[in-house]
Amino acid sequence: MSHQRIIEALTSQFATQQLLFWDDPEGEFSTWVDSLALDGVQVLRLDRTPALQVKLDVERDPRARWLFYQPSAEPEPATDWLLDLRLRGKAFRADSTSMLLEDLGLTSQTLRPHLKTRSKFLRAKDRIERLRRLLTPSDDATTLDRKMLAVLVRAEQADFQAILLKLVSAMVRDGDADLTAEPRPWQDIVANELDSAFWALAQQELGYGADGVAPTLRDLLYRVLVTDLCRSLPEAVPESLRHFVLPNRTLAANASVFSARWRTGMGSYESYKLLSDAVARDIGLDAVLGTLPAEALAETMTFAAVERRIVQALKDRVLHGAGASDEAMQALIARRRDGHWASRLMAQTSSEGMALAACYDAIQAAAAFFELKARFDAGFSFASAEAGLAAYQQELFRFDQLYRHFHFASDKVEPMGWAVLHELRLRIEELYTGWFLPQFGTAWGTVMEGESGLLRHWTVAGVPNQHRFFDTQVAPLLASGAKRVFVVISDAFRFEAAEELVQQLNSRSRFKAALAAQLGVLPSYTTLGMAALLPHHSLSYKTNSNVDVLADGQPVSTLEQRNSHLAKYDGLAIRSDELLALGKDKGRERVRDRRVIYIYHDHIDALGDKQATEGLTFQAVDEALSQLAQMVGFIINSLNGSTVLVTADHGFIYQEAPLLAADKSALDVQPDGTLKAKKRYLLGRGLGASPKAWCGNTALTAGTDAQASVDFWVPKGVSRFHFSGGARFVHGSAMPQEIVVPVISVRESESEKEKARHVEFSLLGASNKVVTNTQRFEFIQTEAVSDKVLPRTVVVALRDGDRLISNEQTLTFDSTSQLLDERKKSVFLTVLSGTYDKTRDYWLTARDATTKIEALRVPLRVDLAFMNDF
Repeated sequence: MSHQRIIEALTSQFATQQLLFWDDPEGEFSTWVDSLALDGVQVLRLDRTPALQVKLDVERDPRARWLFYQPSAEPEPATDWLLDLRLRGKAFRADSTSMLLEDLGLTSQTLRPHLKTRSKFLRAKDRIERLRRLLTPSDDATTLDRKMLAVLVRAEQADFQAILLKLVSAMVRDGDADLTAEPRPWQDIVANELDSAFWALAQQELGYGADGVAPTLRDLLYRVLVTDLCRSLPEAVPESLRHFVLPNRTLAANASVFSARWRTGMGSYESYKLLSDAVARDIGLDAVLGTLPAEALAETMTFAAVERRIVQALKDRVLHGAGASDEAMQALIARRRDGHWASRLMAQTSSEGMALAACYDAIQAAAAFFELKARFDAGFSFASAEAGLAAYQQELFRFDQLYRHFHFASDKVEPMGWAVLHELRLRIEELYTGWFLPQFGTAWGTVMEGESGLLRHWTVAGVPNQHRFFDTQVAPLLASGAKRVFVVISDAFRFEAAEELVQQLNSRSRFKAALAAQLGVLPSYTTLGMAALLPHHSLSYKTNSNVDVLADGQPVSTLEQRNSHLAKYDGLAIRSDELLALGKDKGRERVRDRRVIYIYHDHIDALGDKQATEGLTFQAVDEALSQLAQMVGFIINSLNGSTVLVTADHGFIYQEAPLLAADKSALDVQPDGTLKAKKRYLLGRGLGASPKAWCGNTALTAGTDAQASVDFWVPKGVSRFHFSGGARFVHGSAMPQEIVVPVISVRESESEKEKARHVEFSLLGASNKVVTNTQRFEFIQTEAVSDKVLPRTVVVALRDGDRLISNEQTLTFDSTSQLLDERKKSVFLTVLSGTYDKTRDYWLTARDATTKIEALRVPLRVDLAFMNDF
């Protein structure tokens, strides 16, 4: 060590000490000390000054600072005449190891030889500086090595699991997992001769190496993941994997805690995914999983292959008749959604997670579809149009909704190239397009046709007609005192999607939404439907090239024309995106002097009614739901709107499968007098009648003036007149999907009943002691989920203060059941091995999965004295 460095060290020591004893066994600095001069410090050589003289000198100048040097070792206390002074002072050592001990703030001189063995690590000043920040004065050699390892791998905490996490994560480079390569942090560990310290820690923490196996990172990775897998299985460990299971059952629990910590960390998800997949391939996991039932894998989160195995099994179960009421299947899906690979969180951050979550969505939709179909195996029969419309609004719309849900979910799986849902897609398509649509169309035809059929009257008791929308829906609100009414019109927004929007709106505080229906105009197309929704005294057709519809004699096809028309009623017409873009202040200014605001939203029809994009119809519906919910929220929260109506011009029919010749209505030629011909309707004058179509006049079906109405033909059931352009998305005819037009009324309420809140839950059982390293905790959802009582997802764990001492498990409380037994949920938590004080409290916590707000904290004691027996 340089002389200057010694002077700096002495100066630093004398800042807090009065007496320093420098024992130099080698006499290395004997000559140099004679010339040493420190400001305010007196130097005495003990080899030249009698002990009594030293004592006298110190006593004569009690405030002086003294450096006592001797070129020999420190004497034994029994023979040390200056022991009293030594006890008042402090020892100073100038060898590099001693100085290093001092710099690191370590107090144990027994570390001196250990530090010499770590000379390679200690050569780098930046490593010493990072190490210093981790050390405490009482650290021993094992702790010192662990903290050196943490420095080398750049772990945020100096615990074994954090070190191991950094090491295994480094086995992934440039998006590839290489189990054979030594990652750079491991190379640094070996270069600094700390590999033996790492393996000693692995044995201490995991029991790895206790069976005499030659340690490697690859083998350690196999054993950690396979151990985690096998610990979650209720049955015997598969024979082909048994040799990979860590032998110490107590320490093996740490492997599960580590695996959970690794895979649930957002920063380490990708490395876990790639490495666990690589291990699964190496150990032939697919063959092992093929022998296990899905329920046996319910708690297994180790490998993505497990998730795919469960999805495959559940898909097969649904194909063989399992319906939505299959409690075992629904419980398994709920558990997997709370797990790792298909969790709601992973679905937002990972393409595979999104696809796996979508698989469960599709399976549940398919199961519900098949169960619904089984209830109507005999087909459909309606005594009247009123009965038919009521049946559709109450239940039959679910066929369309579940069909949409299934395809929307399965479309998210397609980019993965998986064939797992292929059979379900074929079966769903077969039932929807080959059974439901034709059967429903035939039954609906019986109430459409005949002297007393709907086509002859176009009125249904209790269902207002769309062309009287303003008179029956808007005017009464204004008359009852509403300052202004907002009307949101979404093109092609059909009834089944409106039912879903009502659920979304009712889950919000202060919103109360209700769904009703109106009988749409026929033909059910945009120009006529949009005109019918406007306030008017008369509707009429203009037989120009576009066959325009006039309201009170004026064209209303464009937004500008509708705005001019609404101005007569103190109204305004505006596009939804334009209104949102105005923001709160400008938006309020825009609507301030208006009593009726018509807001036009076009997303479903804009994509569905084009050949290039009709395949995006169900995606458009999902996006429209979000957009409409946003618009309603903006109106109520920013524009002070207290009354909002959401409706549509018409609905639509859509099928995924390409149409066949049988889906075409056989019209040889267009009838004389045709003015406009589309896939689902013909308009004209003097069209007459045809047995191949439903025929009528808009004076009856849309309230147009008798002298300015047009005749129409629309295809029966769900057939099309022609397939030019896109043909899977259509509207214009008289099927309930097209003419049952939703009307959602949304009002603002300050009532406590309308405030949304998350469901409550509590811990079951009186035991407050953890006695095994894997313990089950049972919870109960204290109330059913409803419109205003929302589901809640929490992360459950054991903690020492805020420090995790177990793995974390996710639970979702979303039961709508009124039965307490059906609202119970349980988790298994694995406790880290270690020493726990059984006389103090640890904590069972449940934190909101999104906000991390603590929803539950229960004190308990940890006493693992008998854990080896379980």
